[in-house]
Amino acid sequence: MTLPEIILIEVVIGAVLIIVALSWIRRISVRNHSVAPLIKEHFYPLPTSEITITERTFPLRVRADLQIAIDQLLSDKKEIKHFCGVRSGFDHQGVTLSSCIIQNKHNPIVTTPPSFEEVNIGAEQPVRVLKTGLWLLEKEGINFVAFLTPANNFGQITGVELHVGAPNTPEGTRITQDFFKHLEQSIQQAKSYRGKVLSLEKQKHSYSGESKGIAVHQLRDVPRDQVILPEKTLELLERNVIHFVQQRERLAQFKQSTKKGILFYGPPGTGKTHTIHFLSHALQEHTTLLISAEQVGMLDEYMTLARLLQPSIVVLEDVDLIARNRRDMNSACEEVLLNKLLNEMDGLKPDSDILFILTTNRPETLEAALASRPGRVDQAIEFPLPDINGRRKLIQLYSEGVIVKDVVIEEILRRTEGVSAAFIKELMRRAVQFHVERDGTGEVSIEDVTNALDEMLVTGGSLNLKLLGATDIANSDYTL
Repeated sequence: MTLPEIILIEVVIGAVLIIVALSWIRRISVRNHSVAPLIKEHFYPLPTSEITITERTFPLRVRADLQIAIDQLLSDKKEIKHFCGVRSGFDHQGVTLSSCIIQNKHNPIVTTPPSFEEVNIGAEQPVRVLKTGLWLLEKEGINFVAFLTPANNFGQITGVELHVGAPNTPEGTRITQDFFKHLEQSIQQAKSYRGKVLSLEKQKHSYSGESKGIAVHQLRDVPRDQVILPEKTLELLERNVIHFVQQRERLAQFKQSTKKGILFYGPPGTGKTHTIHFLSHALQEHTTLLISAEQVGMLDEYMTLARLLQPSIVVLEDVDLIARNRRDMNSACEEVLLNKLLNEMDGLKPDSDILFILTTNRPETLEAALASRPGRVDQAIEFPLPDINGRRKLIQLYSEGVIVKDVVIEEILRRTEGVSAAFIKELMRRAVQFHVERDGTGEVSIEDVTNALDEMLVTGGSLNLKLLGATDIANSDYTL
């Protein structure tokens, strides 16, 4: 045998020995970090075959409240004997407490440092939420375990599972039931999102890297004196929304329904969304859920959240996009969305503290089953174009930072009959912009207003008039 052949054989033998050694080291490492012996030792001398495992699955969107509830429940550090993260070689298949107990050399489940993600709940600091974790616990001399893991459906995370394993005895059953009972009570309070303005998001993460799912909106505070509506309209609004909410408890005592549906209708730019901001500010103890027309497919999720967080306000803007007359629908899918909305409004219990607010610019196109049936929409409130007094108040509201003399206000009123509130807001901004461009001293002149009106009503053409809510002016002989 030649020297090169001898060297080659020695290299091969050395490589084989290294592979065998690494395999043994890996097996020893896995054995030392395996979850199964840890659980068996925790329950010793009770065999793991005498353990009962109970599972609960929670919606993924409430994982922040679930984490807060777990932290509160396990605040007594004396109960925690050991805590760790858990990892499987096949995480995409999901990990259960049962699989943690059974040793599998082909798919070992091992302990790891705990892994967290940060969930934005609209507070100063996000909530640190555990992704997967195992607690070895002891209470009243009885050992039990709790295991948190993502609910997995073919690699897609659909919720959060909590498994509790305890001895199959009356005492063990009681501990499990108490554990879930306290957890459920804490989650029902839903402190993370209660009283806030929310919408659901399909995006899992924001650009900050924080996990979302539920977006918390910071709407501007709108006091009552900034809601510019005819006095009768404002009284109707307050009686059917604010006073109704204040009298709910008394109404319930007389066996009256505490749910309600309101329809806001009127031309674009007349203050429907602005009024919703006012109601959100006036009813701060209510949770407000904002649903856009394209999110109606998620209506069941919204309503589940509304029931959990009641008293709540469910706002569906531009409802005519999904609730128009069936004769005008182009596909069966549109009718499915309409039926889903009707079923959700019908399915509310009479004692539900849920207020539906629907908005539309085209009430004549609405399906009669929605707009003409009491119990779904209980009151329609018209948002008309502002009259002369309304326009005067709007001018004063949107010129707060500058001086506008009475003569200028009167000139604006003369030239803006038939415009929307949104038009007045934009007019004042452009007038101030013209004022700034000529290095003004803080007093808006008639020249500034004339330049702004010229740009909005003449230069932009008829389409611009419609976009700015000045259709009536477009149909009249407007002159500067």
